Amino acid sequence: MTEKEFDLLWQVNVRAPFFLIQKALARIPDGGRIVNISSTAARLAYAETPIYAATKSAIETLTLSIAKRVGSRGITVNAVAPGATDTDMNELARNPDSAAEIAAETILGRVGQPDDIAGVVAFLATDAARWITGQTIDVSGGLRF
Repeated sequence: MTEKEFDLLWQVNVRAPFFLIQKALARIPDGGRIVNISSTAARLAYAETPIYAATKSAIETLTLSIAKRVGSRGITVNAVAPGATDTDMNELARNPDSAAEIAAETILGRVGQPDDIAGVVAFLATDAARWITGQTIDVSGGLRF
């Protein structure tokens, strides 16, 4: 990994969400919702992607810290941690051979789809999730490496 790649990962995965939340908090009404995107990589810490995993761990800590800061306003702050998901960014999940290996490591026996993640994000944005805050929700189909 180059220094430029390192910096880009931190800028996209940590710096951008931090400053977005900072600016948004002035506009989010009491009782509002913030949902960050983490990754199972934060928990599983793949040897091939240590810096990516570190950025996602940072998002999980940021999520809890901000939840504590804005809880008095009734704002909930949570993170969603997708597992392997079939997107343009995830070559492993799109490759039939590696996707089959990943699917074999999930309790539900398949690679995730974008709608699997979106449904949980949407739920966390509703009033039904008003008592969930400071949490990272694993959305991986039960991925266990």
